[in-house]
Amino acid sequence: MRKREESQVEVTHNQSTKVDFTETYKKNIKDSVHSWYLPFKNTFDFCFSLILFILTLPLVLLAMIAVKLESKGPVFYQQVRVGLMGEHIKVTKLRSMYIDAEKHGAKWADKDDPRITRVGHFLRKTRIDELPQLINVLKGEMSLIGPRPERPELTEEFSHEFPGFEQRLRIKPGLSGYAQVHGGYDIDPGQKAKLDCYYIENFGLQMDIHVFFETIKTVITGEGAR
Repeated sequence: MRKREESQVEVTHNQSTKVDFTETYKKNIKDSVHSWYLPFKNTFDFCFSLILFILTLPLVLLAMIAVKLESKGPVFYQQVRVGLMGEHIKVTKLRSMYIDAEKHGAKWADKDDPRITRVGHFLRKTRIDELPQLINVLKGEMSLIGPRPERPELTEEFSHEFPGFEQRLRIKPGLSGYAQVHGGYDIDPGQKAKLDCYYIENFGLQMDIHVFFETIKTVITGEGAR
């Protein structure tokens, strides 16, 4: 197992709030997942993401217009998230909340969260707000299917509150994941970590096919959305 150092990071939110903390969870991450399936998965991720990016571009453009018409502020927002083995990645999402939503710091979305705009509720229900992250998949930072990436400060917090939360980082984060389709936003971080670890323990083609079809079902029904 390679040596992992604790690191001091500074996270900047869209609202220009800076938070300093030490990432202690990195030293507890076990070795990354190895499987014969990974090269196939990486190739499929790139090819299918490129097709999805082209096909959904008109949809993203319409969503951009809707976001801009409803509330002031940028159409997109970027956040630092934690990727494979604790590496930081920058993800882009369509804005679904008002611009001052996190003026008091990072917080998990609540059910019927008042910070979410009307357009934002629809974007979250249909997962359209996540589509810009196809670029992260094309760059090799994310996969189509895997544990959803979390923010560094929340990863640090949850790894102490729910021991083992950091083991989600043994595999690339995904655009959709086992925990998203079997729990969505209605579970706590500890339950989410258990579901993600179950995905990792049963990692393979059959599992990804299962999550893929469950994701389609989730998008159609809007289950788990807030």
